[in-house]
Amino acid sequence: MFRRPITVPALIAGISAMVMAAVMTMVVSPAASGAPVEGPAASVQGNDAVQRVLDRAVSGRGAPGILAEVSAGNVPWFGTAGFADTATERKRQPFDRYRIGSATKTFTATVLLQLAGEGKLRLDDTVEKWLPGVVKGNGHDGSKITVRQLLNHTSGVFSYTNDPDMMARLVGQGFLDHRYDSMRPGELVALAMKHAPDFAPGTSWAYSNTNYILAGMIVERVSGRSLATEVNRRITSPLGLVNTYVPGESATINGPHARHYSKLLLTDPAAPVHDVTDMNTTSAGAAGNMISTSGDLNRFYSALLGGRLLPAAQQKEMFTTVPTKNWIPDTGYGLGVISQKLSCGVQVWGHVGTIHGSQSWTMGLRDGAKTVSTNVNGDWVDQVGISVDVMQAAFCPTARQAAATRSTIRPLQLL
Repeated sequence: MFRRPITVPALIAGISAMVMAAVMTMVVSPAASGAPVEGPAASVQGNDAVQRVLDRAVSGRGAPGILAEVSAGNVPWFGTAGFADTATERKRQPFDRYRIGSATKTFTATVLLQLAGEGKLRLDDTVEKWLPGVVKGNGHDGSKITVRQLLNHTSGVFSYTNDPDMMARLVGQGFLDHRYDSMRPGELVALAMKHAPDFAPGTSWAYSNTNYILAGMIVERVSGRSLATEVNRRITSPLGLVNTYVPGESATINGPHARHYSKLLLTDPAAPVHDVTDMNTTSAGAAGNMISTSGDLNRFYSALLGGRLLPAAQQKEMFTTVPTKNWIPDTGYGLGVISQKLSCGVQVWGHVGTIHGSQSWTMGLRDGAKTVSTNVNGDWVDQVGISVDVMQAAFCPTARQAAATRSTIRPLQLL
């Protein structure tokens, strides 16, 4: 999902994990029942700079709709511009659910690190130990790749979302033809194994959705349960994230949600817009298939950053970063989390996510005292530019600093 300008391969890869992976058996959480769950009341004070960014995203950058929620203290601030549904002109609401793309990776990594904290695996374990014979062929060797290298993208494993056959399923008419297909994790890994590795394990960095498909498979092998079950019992249920769930084979978004609009990853600015709200996301799996809300994401990242989900040793591992290459400017990558330095010098942590029809970005201060989530329900706009502007406005003290970033951000790079 990223690293390059808006070329089709980058876009697909950037699809934040978008191109997903097979979902295992899912135990439905309270959120999956479809009953509307209202979010917290939104504060009407402050964050004028954030609201201006939202307004510009619609009026100047063509976003169909955008929202942002700032959580700091007891009362969150919620802002929106544009529409949740362009046909009815319904406004976006705090309780609207959306597909979060690669932010799923943080959930997957958190579960794996919890298992490590319980002594059920080690981050230095090889992939071969837990998935014998799975990472093999064309130079790939699971006995030389560690779990840690999967989580921080230093494994060198080829990203299945860059495979030409997979790309054909993601772009243009191919997506419309295959949007309801199911894919299993093993199939996705097999696509990656058709290609040579990007580099020898531990020698460089490259974002690969295959890494997190493998991580999800390891969670299931170690725990004896589906990843969906582990996410629910370890994270969403304890934190009360009633709007957050793994959709499994379901193509719909349960409960209230915005429509998701896409130009099907085509680079032609004149490409028609399609409603892609319903889609089977098993091709994203542990790399990018989850559904949530801005409030739930803020609560999750606040708990994670604040040290409430991991033991100290695993917390330190998660937030130990490696440099990223040709990716989002001023970022590092930990174990399922991104660090980003804003122009005012503030360091924030979280993840981004892109999937057909949805672009998300959640960041927070290192102690979790303040978190910000934003989402655009269209996939053709400048995600990095808009999202960084939101974070600048929320975390930096002056509008001038926020404006300074816009001139340095590259064209659309997906994650």
